[in-house]
Amino acid sequence: MPVYSSCQKNEQRGHHMKIKWYLGAACAALLASAAPSQADTAVSVGISGWTGFAPLTLAKEAGIFKKNGLDVTLTKIPQASRHLALASGDVQCAATTVETWISWNANGVATKQIFQMDKSFGADGMVVRSDVAKIADLKGKAIAASAPGTSPYFVLAWMLKHNGLSLKDVKVVNLEPGPAAQAFVAGQNDAAMTYEPYLSTVRAAPDKGKIIATTLDYPVVMDTFGCTNAFLDKNPEAAKAFAKSYFDALELIAADKDKAYGIMGADVKQSAEVFGNSAQYLRWQDKAANQAFFEKDFAKFSDEAADLLLEIGIIKKKPDISTIVDTSFIK
Repeated sequence: MPVYSSCQKNEQRGHHMKIKWYLGAACAALLASAAPSQADTAVSVGISGWTGFAPLTLAKEAGIFKKNGLDVTLTKIPQASRHLALASGDVQCAATTVETWISWNANGVATKQIFQMDKSFGADGMVVRSDVAKIADLKGKAIAASAPGTSPYFVLAWMLKHNGLSLKDVKVVNLEPGPAAQAFVAGQNDAAMTYEPYLSTVRAAPDKGKIIATTLDYPVVMDTFGCTNAFLDKNPEAAKAFAKSYFDALELIAADKDKAYGIMGADVKQSAEVFGNSAQYLRWQDKAANQAFFEKDFAKFSDEAADLLLEIGIIKKKPDISTIVDTSFIK
């Protein structure tokens, strides 16, 4: 039997078996490559090495995007610069935190969130030296965090505010999450804001400091996928395909976690085991979780986040939250 025919047969069987390793990564890729290339929508996506975004890498490497009619390029871009890539047209879509989309739109980058990717359950946090007893003790101290307009900067502001401090009470040293964790373990700065897989760098070095607070204490980090309004207007079917591909990737993870973790871990130079250890601190959000999130929590959190962004000077005016989201692609 020809390989392609075998794949077709297995695909039908796999559909009824709830996708057993999504036909096998190689088989899925072969099926995808058989589709007419001219039908694929080419799109570039800005992401980072954050564990929560890894299913996008899986969707690409396992041929899921291709199978759903997308020719996707994933580009690692620091969160502080991702909106510039969107504004210039270098990328058409991106993954980032909910409050970041608020600041991007408030500052002139017209985009809409179309599905939720993950919620952090301890995957983002603040690390401090061992002699720091509470966050309030950081007054006057140096804290490494990404630039204003990023998630670590926002989470820092949130944690400080809920402990009687403000950004003016500390010295913020701008470092991206990876370098921030590395610098902290090397003895630099009094504290740092970071996330998985880099937060585990500190978990593995208890003699260098401790994790004083995470998103288990302050559940304010949730990531969504979105695109420019121009792209969505011209490519609504591609937007649906993105959402479907993401949910397909989550099914693939459930079908064979070890293989999926191996693919996703390789992208950030981690073994499947190490990647899995970091993944336990977040929850990827399937279609049902998406629908519940946008119905219940999205608007309330976005409004509170916008108030804080206004307070710390990231935005000058709150945008209309209803205009920066379109959930029609997950229905």
